[in-house]
Formats: sequence, C-alpha cells, structure tokens
Amino acid sequence: MRPDIQQTLSDLDATLTTIEKVMDPEEIATRVRELEQQAADPQLWDDPEHAQQVTQELSMQQAKLKKLTALRQRLDDVPVMYELAEEEGEDTALADEELQDLEQEIQTLEVKTMLSGEYDAREAVVNIRSGAGGVDAADWAEMLMRMYTRWAEKNGLKVEVYDISYAEEAGIKSATFVVHGEYMYGQLSVEQGAHRLVRISPFDNQGRRQTSFAEVEVLPVVEQTDHIEVPDNEIRVDVYRSSGPGGQSVNTTDSAVRLTHIPTGIVVTCQNEKSQIQNKAAAMRVLQAKLLERKRQEERAELDALGAGGNASWGNQMRSYVLHPYQMVKDLRTNYEVNDPQKVLDGDIDKFLEAGIRWRMAQDS
Repeated sequence: MRPDIQQTLSDLDATLTTIEKVMDPEEIATRVRELEQQAADPQLWDDPEHAQQVTQELSMQQAKLKKLTALRQRLDDVPVMYELAEEEGEDTALADEELQDLEQEIQTLEVKTMLSGEYDAREAVVNIRSGAGGVDAADWAEMLMRMYTRWAEKNGLKVEVYDISYAEEAGIKSATFVVHGEYMYGQLSVEQGAHRLVRISPFDNQGRRQTSFAEVEVLPVVEQTDHIEVPDNEIRVDVYRSSGPGGQSVNTTDSAVRLTHIPTGIVVTCQNEKSQIQNKAAAMRVLQAKLLERKRQEERAELDALGAGGNASWGNQMRSYVLHPYQMVKDLRTNYEVNDPQKVLDGDIDKFLEAGIRWRMAQDS
C-alpha cells in the first residue's frame, strides 16, 4: 500500500476515533434500548404528542448509531480492498473511490460534532425573501428555495412549506418552510444573509447582465421549554384565501392566516394547510421562532455592550453566485469557492455548510 494511502487511513482513523469519543456509541446504544422499551409499551399512544417525540428520537438515535458503526466497518475494510487489489494485480480504482467517499463522510460527521450551540440540535425554519433586482430577484428567491429543497431531498430530510407568496411575473416574493431533522438549525444557520446572483437576465429582451439579491433567514424551531409566551391581545389575526402563482385563488375558503405581533410589528403568514386552525398553529410556531431569535439577539447585544466579545452579525452579503461572464460560487466569509454553479444550485452545498461552520467556530473562539 502506498505511503500516502497509509497516511490518509491513519488520519481518518484518528478523526473517527475522536468523533466516537464525542458521540459515545455505547451511550447511544443504551439510549436506543431505553427508547425501544418505551416504544413497545402499548400505553405509549395514550399521549400521542409524547409518543411522537419518543418515536422520532428513537429513529434519530438508531440512524446515528448505524452511521457510526458503518463508518468504522468501512474504514476497517478499506485496507483489505487495497491488499486484495494488489494481490490480484488489479487497478485500485474501486478502493480509491471508497476511500474518497469515506473521507468526505467522516469530515461531514466531524463538522456535525462541532455543533454544540444552545439551539444547534433543533430543526430549522427557513425564510427566503426576494431583494433588489425586480423580477430577476423574485426568480432568484425561487431558485434558492429549490436549492435548499434539493439539498434536503439528497439528505433524506423532509421539507414542510408553510407559506409562499408568488410574484406576478415569475418567481416568489417570499417563502417560509421547515427542514425537519436533527441539527438542521446548526447546519443551515450559516446560510443566513444576502445571496447575490449575477447572470444574463432571462427576462431582459436585450440580454443584459443583471445582479439580483435574495435574503435568507434561518431560525430554530421553538420547543415547549423555550417559554416564549405571546398574549392573545398582542396578536392581530387576519384570514384570507390562499393564492397561487399569478395571484390566482387556490382555495375557496378563507383558510390562510396572517398574524401580526403588535408590539414588534412582526408579520407571519401561513397558507399551506387545509384548515384555518392548522394554518394559525403553523404561523404561531414561526412567530414564536422569530420572537425567540429577537430575544437571543437582544441578549447577545447586551453581552457585546458589556465587552463579552463576539459579533452579533456576520455582515449582510455572504455569498455570490456568478453565471456570467464566468462560472463561480464564492462564500465571501470563508473564501470557499467552486466553479460549477449549477451543481450548487442543484443542492450540492455540503462543502459550503462545512466551511461556514468551521469559520463560525474560528470567529467564536
């Protein structure tokens, strides 16, 4: 086996060993057994909400344990693949490919172990709003929503759309959706900020280059333990009919809900669910997430004022996507860049997420 291959395997073994110390497979296995006992109890579903929490956690813990076990087994198997190829005088292409895939997966898992913030383990509420750039900006906002949706699909994650406000000519004015899964907020929070697109506008008859912007906001899903109470007298509730592209009505009843938080002026809408009650509940979850984030920012500002350090914001413009006159996507904070924008827009953003998380850790240290 080549010395460089041996060194790579040694480095991966050290990294995976560190990950195993942090995640503790034995502790996860113990927790899985506890949850399996709870899930087997016939009386569990007497409390559907608690039952759902148990089954969701069981599924996540089982997946986590399976991932760790599989990575260790694959790492143990790679040297054997090289030895067999060399003994048979065959090409090591398959072993090289497996080693490359393994290196990527272990690095990705390593980054997840860095997510230790108070809300990092939560699911994520993502808000996308079109900015400067007219119809191109609305189209760009829809492209970004597709990018995150495709990323979620590739990772086996469920996306639940709460609200979409369609623009008249093309694209969307705004969208709100939840990405379900463990550590979604920790991973996607590094996407917050302004995303800039430079391209030849498909909406310009003269084929001129256009720069457009869209804003991405990422919030942690609020849980019951967060104590974000919103008195009824602080909320104005408006109901209306859901609308689709071009303003067309897609619902014959007034089921869509708009909540306005009077003290702060925060407005949240939801029209995805079939009933007014469901839409109001979903809108309330987003409103609580926004109020939780506002509270966190105020607390952070107080700490900064006291000289506790840290930056309350990373600056607004965080990534550029250039489709013309050259091809490039570059993160302006980490300087990580790729020359295949279409691949990124199809959901291949893992490297950007990893670079963003590592950058954030360096900023906070």
